[in-house]
Amino acid sequence: MTRPRKSCSSRRRRAGLAGLAGLAGAGFALCATSAGLGAPVTVRSCDRTVTVARPPQRAVSYDSNLTEMMLALDLTGQMVGYIGHRDRMRASAQDLFPKAAQLRQIQRGYPNRETLLAEGVDFYFAGWSYGMRVGGEVTPEKLARLGIPVYELTESCVRIGRREKPTLDFLYRDLLNLGRIFGVEARAEALVAGYRRRIDAVTRKITGKPRPVVFLFDSIGRAAGTAGAHSMPTALIEAAGGRNMADDTPGNWTRISWERVIERDPDAIIMMDFGQGDARRKLDFLASRPGLSDLRAFRQGRILTLGYNELTPGPRNVTAVEKIAEFLHGDH
Repeated sequence: MTRPRKSCSSRRRRAGLAGLAGLAGAGFALCATSAGLGAPVTVRSCDRTVTVARPPQRAVSYDSNLTEMMLALDLTGQMVGYIGHRDRMRASAQDLFPKAAQLRQIQRGYPNRETLLAEGVDFYFAGWSYGMRVGGEVTPEKLARLGIPVYELTESCVRIGRREKPTLDFLYRDLLNLGRIFGVEARAEALVAGYRRRIDAVTRKITGKPRPVVFLFDSIGRAAGTAGAHSMPTALIEAAGGRNMADDTPGNWTRISWERVIERDPDAIIMMDFGQGDARRKLDFLASRPGLSDLRAFRQGRILTLGYNELTPGPRNVTAVEKIAEFLHGDH
């Protein structure tokens, strides 16, 4: 089993060195032959299907939230590393996912094809604006020519035109599909079943409660960085018994005017904390701007700070729902 995998990776590396376009087809054929030792698995990824000939052994994920999905499924042994911020992965290793410390940072920013080829990568887990750009160097179609299958983060599919109302089923779908791809389907099903039970418990407690309007404060700027109608925070806020103030704005991560925030005067604010003093800067920004400092939520201290991995798609979403429900409804 080991020899075919190494042979496949080395051929892909040689294909990259000899010219990506010229040898990609040959590299893919060789990989498909050697990988055919296992039963192929086909799953839906955005608006296409992706087939993996056997469980990947040198997978790469983009950014900490997607990597935590892999960690939740205990897939470190089938990963060559991750792409993204090292400090976020160090934080993951210190609490929920100690095995994050075993993973190597391959690159900090968006990868190029040469990097993936040089590492012998046999699977890439990413999303649109999460490690891939439309028309960019790294896309599912371009990597498929090199024999590297890609699974796209479901929440990110809106970036290529898919308009699907976000729910926690996005998270469950991704985990179950990854479970099938990596041959750990039972593990994924058990994980998702546990998450569903926790969300069901929240639902029972908030049933019949009023739905406070929430402003998700993502980033400072001339316009407010926030989460739109097709973002995971919209799903989290709704699951916790609230309503996203920007749920009438298309897209996932987007911007709205500060005037609109002031006009809608939300009942509560959830701040995304990127670390390194980010939450403090956001509080200072609200306090220093006329109109924003008069928001009910700000004056009453109705502000909840959550981390990047809690608000972007990943296994911490379930804990985020529990925290938001407690924040919005107290003792329920």
